[in-house]
Amino acid sequence: MITKIFGQLLSLDNDSATLVVAPFEYEISIPEFTRRQLQGKIGETISLHTIHYIEGNAAQGSRLTPKLVGFLTTAERDFFELFCSVDGVGVKKALRAMTKPVQDTAVLIEQQDAKGLSSLPGVGPATAEKIIATLRRKMPRFALLVRQEAPGVEPQTTGVVEETFQALLVLGHSEADAKRLIDQALAAGKKFKDSESMIHAIYQRQTGQTD
Repeated sequence: MITKIFGQLLSLDNDSATLVVAPFEYEISIPEFTRRQLQGKIGETISLHTIHYIEGNAAQGSRLTPKLVGFLTTAERDFFELFCSVDGVGVKKALRAMTKPVQDTAVLIEQQDAKGLSSLPGVGPATAEKIIATLRRKMPRFALLVRQEAPGVEPQTTGVVEETFQALLVLGHSEADAKRLIDQALAAGKKFKDSESMIHAIYQRQTGQTD
């Protein structure tokens, strides 16, 4: 299974990116929010975290075609796989629907905003309700993701947030509480070089609140 690919970005289409991995060229399906992040990177060497799947149905006599779907982070790939797992969604519909950054879609699901989800391409009211019912409790870690295109965000911020979130769970916090504490830490505008410094700031803030 191909889980990551490095190569020179040769071209971008509406729903795919072509990477040169000599002596081959790979066409990789991408959602709209990933395509936007890759604009301006033609000719650069990039890496994509990928899902490898087979398109088609042998039982119905259709051609089986191997496909790759790519994302810039493992968190985006993980979210996509969860999104695809919802009954009635699947890879094609998920690719079409994911026009917003993962963080924004995760917040819609977490807040049970069926109307907002229904505004995504190919997602009607019934599918939106299924997505919320299936994924709502799995969204806190994705709702915390820092958008890569946000000005002033350090490249490692997303990893630090994810590590801090997991550490807080181990320390006995619920997902909702961990998300709230991290949101408060980020809202202060301070940059954190690692999860240890973020956790220290979180508990220092709690101590200050109780004094």
